Amino acid sequence: MEKYENEINIRPMAEEDYEKVYGLWKTIKGFGIRSMDDSKEGVTRFIRRNPSTSMVAETKGQIVGAILCGHDGRRGCFYHVCVREDYRKRGIGKNMAVKAMRALQEEQINKVCLIAFKKNEIGNSFWKSVGWTFREDLNYYDFVLNDENITIFQ
Repeated sequence: MEKYENEINIRPMAEEDYEKVYGLWKTIKGFGIRSMDDSKEGVTRFIRRNPSTSMVAETKGQIVGAILCGHDGRRGCFYHVCVREDYRKRGIGKNMAVKAMRALQEEQINKVCLIAFKKNEIGNSFWKSVGWTFREDLNYYDFVLNDENITIFQ
């Protein structure tokens, strides 16, 4: 368990963290929560598939930051990276990302990606400031396999 700022612990996310993590997600402006993927069952399935790579930042029993992080055996991906607004600009997001990337390296994953909404100015600014490369050479496509898995934006 990594400690800094005297009271923030960064540790792997556990299934038992779901309610607190979901509560955090509900406070993040512009955050998209999917009805099925981000349900308790969906997140539990994700954590069981990726037991060591997702992270939370915790202080005094509260979750103040979270990253869902997983891989397919080739490339890692960050989902739902967030830090509670009143805890931002303290290095929490960067430290969670580093810890998740180290966990990926331990599983022999050599590259990680993320998707940030274009309107997410805070997130895009953050990722560029910590050395991530903005890709202009590709297009991102997706295809919905289940129309019941709707996204609700906060």
